Amino acid sequence: MDLLAWLQTGLVFGVLLLTIKPLGVYMAKVYGGRRTLLSPLLVPCENLLYRLGGVDADEEMGWQRYAVAMLLFNLAGLATLFALLCLQHLLPLNPRNLPPFTWQLALNTAASFVTNTNWQAYSGETAASYFIQVAGLTVQNFVAAASGMAVAIALIRGFARRRTALIGNFWVDLSRGVLYILLPFSLLAALALVSQGVIQNFSPYRSIPLLQPSAVDTPLGQATVTEATLPMGPVASQEAIKMLGTNGGGFFNANSAHPFENPTPLSHFLEILLMLLIPAAFTHTFGLMVGNARQGWTLLAIMLLLLMASFVLLHWAEVGGTAPLARVGIAGGNLEGKEIRFSLAATSLFEAVTTATSCGAVAAMHDSLTPLGGLVPLSLMLLGEVVFGGVGAGLATMLAFAVIAVFIAGLMIGRTPEYLGKKIEVLEMWMAMVVVLAAGAVVLAFSAIAMTTISAVAATANGGAHGLSEILYAFASMANNNGSAFAGLNAGLDFYTLLGAVAMLIGRFVPAVAMLAMAGSLAAKKYVPPSLGTLPTDKAPFALWLVLVILIVGALTFFPALALGPIADHLTMAGVR
Repeated sequence: MDLLAWLQTGLVFGVLLLTIKPLGVYMAKVYGGRRTLLSPLLVPCENLLYRLGGVDADEEMGWQRYAVAMLLFNLAGLATLFALLCLQHLLPLNPRNLPPFTWQLALNTAASFVTNTNWQAYSGETAASYFIQVAGLTVQNFVAAASGMAVAIALIRGFARRRTALIGNFWVDLSRGVLYILLPFSLLAALALVSQGVIQNFSPYRSIPLLQPSAVDTPLGQATVTEATLPMGPVASQEAIKMLGTNGGGFFNANSAHPFENPTPLSHFLEILLMLLIPAAFTHTFGLMVGNARQGWTLLAIMLLLLMASFVLLHWAEVGGTAPLARVGIAGGNLEGKEIRFSLAATSLFEAVTTATSCGAVAAMHDSLTPLGGLVPLSLMLLGEVVFGGVGAGLATMLAFAVIAVFIAGLMIGRTPEYLGKKIEVLEMWMAMVVVLAAGAVVLAFSAIAMTTISAVAATANGGAHGLSEILYAFASMANNNGSAFAGLNAGLDFYTLLGAVAMLIGRFVPAVAMLAMAGSLAAKKYVPPSLGTLPTDKAPFALWLVLVILIVGALTFFPALALGPIADHLTMAGVR
């Protein structure tokens, strides 16, 4: 990278590191029910919500009640959004008179936004009305993110509490996540994005005369186009929570490559920062709530190490260009599918961050990445939301890996494994394995089904290894609640909309319930003081061991699929027979 690229990257991570501690402290206060700067304004709103919902804020739940409340809330959200999409033509704020979604597409979209995946098998500007964008999709962006944060907080309480069956109140955690964290920060982010040119209106689409008419081919022959249609809409309000809540669903089909969503280098910087803010700060919140801040910093260091390594590899692959172009004398980086308003380094950083944080917003066409470049975002998803990951979900998955790491280490040294003063036993290991492997099992099984289904294979734009990469990426994105698309795949095919909806629901809620079961088991355990043989989990040796466990689990699970997909694609492009 050149000096400017290093400065841009350093600025992103420098600002991020400065925000982690204050935001982490703030979130610990919010979920601990302590007074914050916003309490005088928001406590009355919070209490009103509890009265309207019949919620006793002082009553806590065991893990079963917490899980049932979480599942019922999300089921209600799924049904509501499904109904809105199917009735779009009857609802207001539809200036283009857009038709309703088909039930298959409505189910896929509802499952997508409820699970914080935001996989889009439709084009936002031509399929979704303003009402759907605001009252349907944006609302789910808030509550789906808050739901994931609530599950993570419940798991943290499991480690922090002793000899109790209670892990908190889902309705309280959900409300506080929306009111105190997502709403105020999204408001500030939306204002910042508007200042950069992100649009925010309810105006009809505008027709703009072209300076030079152009000829286009149509099914009826050649036609002359004299004007272009500019889409309008309330974009900034959705863009802010889309990035902050690691949702990723774009108002426009081009997502964050569209100049109305991401107009300037500063907006590009802000959007990268927004994706990282809450997942990174959650590590410090975790450290504070378990009474050992070093534990949080250790997890943060692991995440930063894996993210930086991924970014460097992705940027190196794209700067190196492609072998076929080099053979005909065309040198330089791979610019195909890139938004040329931003540098290759800035684009590579965005794509690494969006897949690492399970956001799914894109500023480049992933199908146009080099095979090794495409391997990076695919691998980040297949590791299971562990490198920062979605808000809440990423930290919870990292904690599941930590439980596995201390269990293996305990077996190796002949001691009962412990983590944060809690003995790790059979139930915790089973739940940790479910969290780590559930999405991976879905990816491999559903990709295998797709590869043996004629219509599913025909929906790929490319054959061979690249076509396999398109299918593998699609199910990795859906099962791991990422939502970014490799593209080149006809995602609107009923096979992918229906099977994808199942993948998203399993990938979100099976691990979530397992996390809550682990939280309940841990909370009931007594605290075991550290002794001479206790493995220190807040030091560099354990951090390196945890990285190794993450990489080994990922390699054992997915290397054969990656070898047949992007690795074989790279070797083919390089001319290896």
